[in-house]
Amino acid sequence: MNALPSFRLDGQVALVTGAARGLGRAIALALAEAGASVALGLRDISADSGVAAEVEARGQRALPVQMDMSDLQQVRRAMDEVVDRFGRLDILVNNTGIAPTNLAIDVREEDFDRTLAINLKGTFFACQAAAKAMMRRKGGRIINMSSQAGFVALPTESVYCMTKAGIAHLTKCLAVEWGPYNILVNAVAPTFIHTPGTAPALASPEFRAETIGKIAALHRIGEPSEVTGAVVFLASAAASLITGHTILIDGGWTAV
Repeated sequence: MNALPSFRLDGQVALVTGAARGLGRAIALALAEAGASVALGLRDISADSGVAAEVEARGQRALPVQMDMSDLQQVRRAMDEVVDRFGRLDILVNNTGIAPTNLAIDVREEDFDRTLAINLKGTFFACQAAAKAMMRRKGGRIINMSSQAGFVALPTESVYCMTKAGIAHLTKCLAVEWGPYNILVNAVAPTFIHTPGTAPALASPEFRAETIGKIAALHRIGEPSEVTGAVVFLASAAASLITGHTILIDGGWTAV
């Protein structure tokens, strides 16, 4: 018997939403390096981001699928396409999210509705569609993208914070409900990570300094690989007794 559990994902099939860039892209490539075939959920499949070629360069199969998370028909069709092509779905990573910023007093209804539609509604129904496929095989892993914003208050981001807190609790609810089917549901909650999405905000010296000051223990911005490691772990056999948990990857922000 090996003392070290396996972190490999050989022969498994993963679907990553929002896979075109940033954390989604990094997660897709990390899963491929761990041995999984990767379906790439893309808001616009016609815009080639090159991520499919990067997955294939790592020796794994890639499948781009049209998957605007605000369109539930696309979400369900994408899930069906993955199962039709690969015959199974073992891992779902719900990475897609948006974060329009505004003071709570000025939030527009259309921004409120769109943020909930993508961050919460889209995540919920992607989980539902994946679970139906996983139940047939009596197992699977769902990893949702929460945020430290679900655990601390961020001024001007009240709606985003609300959705990320909701994802953390949704993760618990689904873990309990789907545990009998051996479907493990967890989440990761990163702090600010160097990605194209955070680059504009972090380009401000004042904002960057304030953010680093709040990352209480390590005082630095995170790198994508510091999130992807947790995702691969949760998808692997090494995490087979972990469900309903949200791993904070926040450099100590929430420790104080």
